[in-house]
Amino acid sequence: MRFVTPLEQGTLVRRYKRFLADIVTDAGEALCVHCPNTGSMLNCMGEGARVWFLRNSDPKRKLPGTWELVETPQGRLACVNTARANRLVEEALLAGVIEELNGFTALKREVAYGVENSRVDFRLDYPLGSAFVEVKSVTLGFGDTAVAAFPDAVTSRGARHLRELAALARDGVRAVQLYCVNLTGIEAVRPASEIDPLYTAALRDAVEAGVEVLAYGVELSPEEIRLVRRLPVIL
Repeated sequence: MRFVTPLEQGTLVRRYKRFLADIVTDAGEALCVHCPNTGSMLNCMGEGARVWFLRNSDPKRKLPGTWELVETPQGRLACVNTARANRLVEEALLAGVIEELNGFTALKREVAYGVENSRVDFRLDYPLGSAFVEVKSVTLGFGDTAVAAFPDAVTSRGARHLRELAALARDGVRAVQLYCVNLTGIEAVRPASEIDPLYTAALRDAVEAGVEVLAYGVELSPEEIRLVRRLPVIL
């Protein structure tokens, strides 16, 4: 996935009210841009961090741009726009990059399912049945290891999705939790039990129920992001 227009660079001043970020561009322009991330952004919003944003040319939009990338304290690049994860996964699915999920005949997005009023990111239809695929974007990294972690904040919604997937798996339906690791320099993924032990417990319960857990890492630059390789998941 290439960015439709070149990203511009700047420096982060602060992120606030969840969806707003003040930055100063390399040209010295002070801007308030959209922050498309509802998480804590732990590891991704240090004051003075290098950021890349997509300038908005639509006069109907209130903010002049969208924050896309950041350089983390460890010198890695992270994509903070969580909406990119599903697009990257869809692109990779259609290109056959995610080999474990190849062979589907139809792909449907945001399909309602389960007993807790959920929507799964993708339903893939195969000749012998369907697979339900939930996608999570991973950006939490650490300085002393190449193992990333999810989540970066307590996520009751994430635990609910795992319960829904586990219920499908127990009924004999293929269910997949897929981590899209939007962070460079990463070699594996683990649940962040120190942040959300309930999510970790739900993930392990889901695995016991038969949910498949996959992680794929990206090649990431200010010009392009691509899902490229499978990473091990450490449970």
